[in-house]
Amino acid sequence: MIKANQTETQDGSESNADQRRRVSLRQRLPSYQQYVDGILKRDRSILAQAITLVESSRREDREMADRIIESCLASTGQSIRVGITGVPGAGKSSLIEALGRFLVNDCGQTVAVLAVDPTSEISGGSILGDKTRMMSLAASNAAFIRPTPSRGSRGGVAHHTREAILLCEAAGYRNIFVETVGVGQSEVAVHEMVDFLLLLVLAGAGDDLQGIKRGVMEMVDLVAVNKADGENLPAAERTRAEVENALHFFPKASSGWAPRAIVCSAHTSLGIPAIWTSILEHHALTKANGWLDCTRNEQKRHWMHSAIEQGLKQLFNADPAIRDRLEALEREVIAGKTTPLHAAKTLLEMHSLQDSNRPIDPTRPKG
Repeated sequence: MIKANQTETQDGSESNADQRRRVSLRQRLPSYQQYVDGILKRDRSILAQAITLVESSRREDREMADRIIESCLASTGQSIRVGITGVPGAGKSSLIEALGRFLVNDCGQTVAVLAVDPTSEISGGSILGDKTRMMSLAASNAAFIRPTPSRGSRGGVAHHTREAILLCEAAGYRNIFVETVGVGQSEVAVHEMVDFLLLLVLAGAGDDLQGIKRGVMEMVDLVAVNKADGENLPAAERTRAEVENALHFFPKASSGWAPRAIVCSAHTSLGIPAIWTSILEHHALTKANGWLDCTRNEQKRHWMHSAIEQGLKQLFNADPAIRDRLEALEREVIAGKTTPLHAAKTLLEMHSLQDSNRPIDPTRPKG
C-alpha cells in the first residue's frame, strides 16, 4: 500500500499528481520569446532563469537554452571580459565587490559577476556564498551576480560559463567578471574565455615570487597584491616590487601589452581605480591592434572543440552496452587482470563498431 506522502508509484514511475505539478510548473515558466525579450530588456529574473536552463542537464532545457543563445547572439561581444583568479583566501570576492561598486557608483557602468564555487567531491554540494559576500553590489540594479557550482568541472570554472557570459552580454552588462575557484588549472581555463586576466596574491602568505608558477605569470595581464593596508602595506609593496621586476624577464606578450603589478585593498579601496585603468588601457590597445578580435576568434574555435569532446563523452556514457561493459572492465582493472589502457581501448573500439553499425538516419542532412 502506498503512503499518502509518497510521490512515486510502486513501480517507481511518476505519480499522476506529480505529473500534473510538473506540467503546471513548466506552464508557469517563460516562453522562448519571453526569455529572449526579458534578457534583451535586462530583466535580472529572466536572465537568471535562462542561465539555469543553460546549466540544466535536461535535454528539453538545453534545447531551449541553445535557441535563446542563438537569438541573442547578435547582441553579444560588446563587453569587457575579465577573469579574476588567485588562491582561496586572497580576497577575490571582496575585490570584485569593491571594483564593481567603483564601476557602478563612480563610472556609471553595468557589471555582471559569474562566480564559480567549488563543489564537494564527497557530497556534491556547494556553498554558493559569493552573492552573500557581495551584498552591497548585489543590491544595485546595475549589477548581476550569479554564483554557480563547479560540479566537477576542472579548471576552476563551470561547464557553461561561456554561455552565461553571452547571455549577460546580451542583457547589456558591459563588464563581465569571471571569478574562479582558485585551484588547479584555473588560470588556463579562464584565460580561454576572457580578454584580461587578473591574478590576486597576498604578501607573506606563500604567494611570494617563488610560489607563483611560471605558466601563470606568462598568462596574466595584471598581478594585484591584495590586503595592502595597515601593517601589511610594507610587505605588500615589497611583493609588488619583486613581481614587477620578475615580469620584465618574461617574453613580451604577443598582444603588445606589458603586464604590471600593483598593490590594492578591497577594504580601503586602495588601487581599485588603478586596476580599472589597467583593464581599460589593455582593452583599448588590443582592440586597436586587432589582438582582441584574434583572441576571441581563437576562443570560439577552442569552445567548439571543447563542446565536441564533451558531446562525444556524453554519447559514450549514455550507451547502455558501454555502461555494462565498463563495470566489468573496471573490476578487471582493479583486479590486475588487464591494464587501464587496454580496457579503455576495448570500450572505444566497441563504441566505434556500434556506431558504424547503426542505420543511417534518412532525415539527417548530407555533407
